[in-house]
Amino acid sequence: MALAAQHEKLLGAAALLVLGIGCFVVISPFLTAIMWAAVLCWSTWPVYRHFERTLGGRRGPAAALMTITAAIVIVAPFALLVAALAESVGDLVRVLGRVVEEGPPGPPMWIGDLPIVGESIASYWQSLALDAPAFLAALRRFTGPAADAAMAGGAFIGVGLLELAFSVFIAFFFYLNGRQIGAYGTHSSGSYSLGASLVAEVVLTMMFLFIIMGATHGRAPVGFAPIAIGLGLTLIHLISIPVTNTSVNPARSTGPALFVGGWALGQLWLFWVAPLIGGALGGALYRFVSPDPAEPVVGGVRSKG
Repeated sequence: MALAAQHEKLLGAAALLVLGIGCFVVISPFLTAIMWAAVLCWSTWPVYRHFERTLGGRRGPAAALMTITAAIVIVAPFALLVAALAESVGDLVRVLGRVVEEGPPGPPMWIGDLPIVGESIASYWQSLALDAPAFLAALRRFTGPAADAAMAGGAFIGVGLLELAFSVFIAFFFYLNGRQIGAYGTHSSGSYSLGASLVAEVVLTMMFLFIIMGATHGRAPVGFAPIAIGLGLTLIHLISIPVTNTSVNPARSTGPALFVGGWALGQLWLFWVAPLIGGALGGALYRFVSPDPAEPVVGGVRSKG
């Protein structure tokens, strides 16, 4: 029994590790944009608060106005830069096409006046201008690497612009929900007490763990776990938003609390303690009511003890 319990603990730890790695893999493509959104929200929060006061405390319009302002100030200049670079590349292609058709012009006079290397450059340039095949051969040696560098640079700038735009989009939700963190008392949406908030977070976390463990059970229908977990979390939010603004996850409350500070950090302890208690109760109770056999299974056959 002790060996079986140890194996179960190891399997549980391995499952948690795999789950953590899977979560990181899913979120890693968006990690840079999320970090930029957090930095943007942190640095412009006073401006957002000014917009919110100006609009009579309406967070939605204030968040939308702040997002539009950030897009105009931050994203629009880079978008114009990318458009200008694209137009310049088109002009460069047209110039190169004309040079290939008509041949290169002779070197300007100032090239020969350059110290040390001026005469060598002017002589090489003049030889290419008089010899079209040699000029085309030399041009091909440079155009290949230049085209590769231009494509790589364009892809890098394009991806950066998309990430910047996406980070501004994410910042909208940071502005809108930055203060709707786990809270109780006067900071709760319904002004619920500490006791009510504690009970709500413990019970809802326990039920959420029940849903996750039941949906991912070996006897559960395959492929329906995301639907059950997603709908369960939606129901939990509908129940607990008026009570605590919904936490059931310490990380969900810790991030916004670091932005708000003050009272939010003072109440943060509840939204670490309650989910941990709820998770422990949910795991213990699910193990008690689970249909899995309590006796150890050896060779596919339940032991008679």
